Amino acid sequence: MADTATIPSAPTATLSDPRVVRAIELAWHEADLLDRKEYRAWNELYAEDGIYVIPLDATTEDFDDQLNMVYDDARMRAMRVARLTEGYAIAAVDSARTARTVSRFVAVETTDESVSLRAAQVVVAYKRGSHQLWAGDVEFTVRFGTDRSGDRIVRKVIRLVDSEDAVPAAGFLL
Repeated sequence: MADTATIPSAPTATLSDPRVVRAIELAWHEADLLDRKEYRAWNELYAEDGIYVIPLDATTEDFDDQLNMVYDDARMRAMRVARLTEGYAIAAVDSARTARTVSRFVAVETTDESVSLRAAQVVVAYKRGSHQLWAGDVEFTVRFGTDRSGDRIVRKVIRLVDSEDAVPAAGFLL
């Protein structure tokens, strides 16, 4: 008999649930905006209290007391977007072209107000004749507005598969 403590929890809703579809579509929209380097529009997808995190410890839930590659609240996201879009910034000059795929969605928690998802993300970045591959597990929590235009990301955590190794700097958002 299998040890139930090691069996992952079942999804709270199917992928055809309209609430889950709505959250997945927002995740795909975010990926499209990032690939097109529309950083201001990307930032508008986040709730004022939303966070964007890339922890170095792939198992942590305590982002406040751990070292993170990125831990952005609204103020830090705005500063990051300004660096990527205004004037001369080493992170934005000759920045990589990216193509990202977000897939393998699993509904973790579903309510009428929000959906939390797990997914896989692969980002291929191309710059100066060289490709970089970034892969990780992603967690999204989407809070619904009165219509789709009011939906916002309240939490995005990217757990890179190689987060505990030396991770090169990225001149783009994951």
